[in-house]
Amino acid sequence: MRARYSPLAVLASVLCLCQGFTLRSSVSWVVPSNDVVEDAHLSEEVAPALLVDSAGLWNQAYPDVLGDDGGPGERAKPENENMAQLSSRLFSYRLEKAKKSGGGGPPPPHQDTARTARYIAHSSDWGHLATISTQDQIKGLPFGNIFSVSDGVLDNSTGVIYFYVTPMDNSVSDLKSNPYASLTFSEAEGEFCRQMVYDPEDPRCARLTLTGKMVEVAPEEQGFAKEAMFSRHPLMAKWPVGHKWFFMKLELIQVWLQDWIGGISLIPLEDYFKASPF
Repeated sequence: MRARYSPLAVLASVLCLCQGFTLRSSVSWVVPSNDVVEDAHLSEEVAPALLVDSAGLWNQAYPDVLGDDGGPGERAKPENENMAQLSSRLFSYRLEKAKKSGGGGPPPPHQDTARTARYIAHSSDWGHLATISTQDQIKGLPFGNIFSVSDGVLDNSTGVIYFYVTPMDNSVSDLKSNPYASLTFSEAEGEFCRQMVYDPEDPRCARLTLTGKMVEVAPEEQGFAKEAMFSRHPLMAKWPVGHKWFFMKLELIQVWLQDWIGGISLIPLEDYFKASPF
């Protein structure tokens, strides 16, 4: 005998399934109930221990998907709940405390290539850095890594990309051997491509690759680099000094831009630096 369901029961079931999702340009993401974490007061003694403990807290927080028998793995509980809570907050902050990036308006017309390049460089909070690897297994081969970046505070774009890095990073080790690198941004990082329903590989969703020499920021420029980075990435101010963080910047050699159908643009450096992203 076929079961009967009332319309109200069906509606209630659908609403239950929809809970925890938000709709953005026809794409859904799960929204956890505790997605915002309060800032934690971390001393310089506690924070380095949390970062170095690669075999403990991180494994407990992110257990293997599959167990030893090939079935679903069980979530391990941290032995020290207070330490686990601090580790989760080390790289977390209230979203409203991070100022929104970008020039404050829509992208420039695609025909204005220099301004488009500056707009993407300024509105991007992170990019993909490609270096020549010094790792034993892939020595001499390309190696890509994600870095948080800034070309200045929101109302002062310079076009010069700054980084806050540690010698413990593989990419930084690569740069000691070969300081030349390429940094790639995608307009897909922002809202424009989502709103236009452009695939990240669609030529209309602009891509910018900056190639140059990575150098350490000089002492007289470190104050500006610090303000540029920390204003866009406020939690960096809490990162442990034991990791010997320092500032680097990319001295440009080439500006490569794909921002429309019909080919790429190699933008002269003079035009790039003269353009305004706003």
